Amino acid sequence: MKPNRFKQRLAEGKVPVGHMVLEFGVRSLPRMLENAGLDFVLIDTEHSAFSTSEIADLVAWFRATDIAVFVRVPQVQYHWVARTLDLGAMGVMIPNVKNAAEAKAIVDAAKYAPLGQRGVIMGNANTDFQTLSPADFLVEANRNTTIICQIESVEGLENLEEIAATPGVDVLWVGHFDLTQSMGIPGQFHHPRFLEALQTVAETARRHKLGAGIQPGSLAQAEEWMKIGYNVISYSGDYAVYTAALTQAVTEVQKLAGRIPV
Repeated sequence: MKPNRFKQRLAEGKVPVGHMVLEFGVRSLPRMLENAGLDFVLIDTEHSAFSTSEIADLVAWFRATDIAVFVRVPQVQYHWVARTLDLGAMGVMIPNVKNAAEAKAIVDAAKYAPLGQRGVIMGNANTDFQTLSPADFLVEANRNTTIICQIESVEGLENLEEIAATPGVDVLWVGHFDLTQSMGIPGQFHHPRFLEALQTVAETARRHKLGAGIQPGSLAQAEEWMKIGYNVISYSGDYAVYTAALTQAVTEVQKLAGRIPV
């Protein structure tokens, strides 16, 4: 089974660095992101237009690299979680986890017995189409699969302790836009109540020996949030990085061409 580079980095005491794919589902992307040195990638299906077939292609292409490939599924439902893992994804991110019951439902869908209730299929994408010992594979798959619970609501904050205590959960991840919206302070990332919430999630994750994850949109945000205690970083989304880099470069070319005063 392909090693989970994300889990390896955490076990080494290092900060896994990733990136979210929402728009550019092309076959060349995995190799480019591998060359960039990423540890993991999040393929989004909550806010993207990717079909199941496109997700299967992306997962297969990423499995040919060293990058740990995860998928953010739309919601807490068995078929989203189990089917995505059967496609070969090495982990799942679930948006807006609000309580322990939802966290347990995620674990049940993602893990095989005795840890969960995931149905078993052998010899397909999740085993790289190899014939493996079922007993060995099920144990290793449970160990190798990553579960990321997004905290994106006041209710999730209120139930944070029980979510973190759910066996099988690996990462508490702040969805900063949704969480600030739920708190009535949309986009106010320096509001005292949001900063307090960030601190609470990071401390809870550390106390339960979980990763504390977040997705900064800039290096300044990454530095700020890492100082608070976030040790799992997904740097921005594909379209945002491309737009920002191209805008900056085009502006500089326009300056050279005399179209913009220097």
